[in-house]
Amino acid sequence: MPSTAPNAVGAEHLKKKNFSYYLDKYGVLFVFLFMFLFLSIATTSTFLTSKNLLNVVRQVSVNGVIAVGMMFVLLTGGIDLSVGSVVALAGVISATFAHPGEYPLIVPILLGLLVGLIVGGINAFFVVKTKIVPFIATMGMLSIAKGVALVISKGRPISNLSDSFCFIGSGNVFGFFPLLSLIMICCFIVGGIIQRRTRLGRYIFAIGGNENAARVSGIKVDACKAAVYIFSGFFAAIAGIVLAGRITTGSPASGEGYELDAIASVVIGGTSLNGGVGSIWGTLIGVLIIGILHNGMDLLNVSSYYQKITQGAIIILAVLLDTRSKRS
Repeated sequence: MPSTAPNAVGAEHLKKKNFSYYLDKYGVLFVFLFMFLFLSIATTSTFLTSKNLLNVVRQVSVNGVIAVGMMFVLLTGGIDLSVGSVVALAGVISATFAHPGEYPLIVPILLGLLVGLIVGGINAFFVVKTKIVPFIATMGMLSIAKGVALVISKGRPISNLSDSFCFIGSGNVFGFFPLLSLIMICCFIVGGIIQRRTRLGRYIFAIGGNENAARVSGIKVDACKAAVYIFSGFFAAIAGIVLAGRITTGSPASGEGYELDAIASVVIGGTSLNGGVGSIWGTLIGVLIIGILHNGMDLLNVSSYYQKITQGAIIILAVLLDTRSKRS
């Protein structure tokens, strides 16, 4: 009579595998839902008001746009620390040409985007051609871009911007929904199409999974890696333009710390720092988690100092879980 023990062992193994699979795939969504439910109860309905939820969506929009570009960089196993300074530089450049009656609205927008493409291209050159470690190359660019923003603005915010330019960051569409949040949604849709529906997106995953194997298989690794840094600079420039419109000034001090929030959002959303693993929708959930974390702690009157501690702990936990999943 055949033994049923192997079948029992196999069933148990399958059960564990299925649990691990769903935890890896939907864990960040469970965390988001738990935080949403907890804050809904803990803040006695203040969190769930339409005004507050729209405020959360508005607050996460700038970080969300940056996170789209950062996700592509991390998928290749790289990193871009310059995005915060690109936000400041693009904001200063666009604001310089956004005074009332001087130039059409398209001019400051295009110039701001051009700044992002140039900085992204320079990052790509140093990372791809000179083989400088991305951490060092982009950290250097962080300082350079910030310095250029200070020189152009003479260390002062550039104000007196046109109403049409300010509308980009502070206006509403459909009568209630923030335009900058609609811009963020469009960026996520574009990022999702690139990631899942294009050959470049498949190549990015392949490079992050095994760069040498990707190169041997005929993928133009250098061109793909250059593209992701250009993407990162471009999305950071979009964020810089909408942020300048939101605060109605082009400030060289804006964008500080945004690179950390973007990296945190992408990592919390399930993108591996080793590359090759991640999704656009996981990144969106990571952005929302960071957003409701800050908003919820504000509603609960938690000090901003403790907010930083909590955010850092969450990042470490996300990286720890990623490391453990790689070993298993």
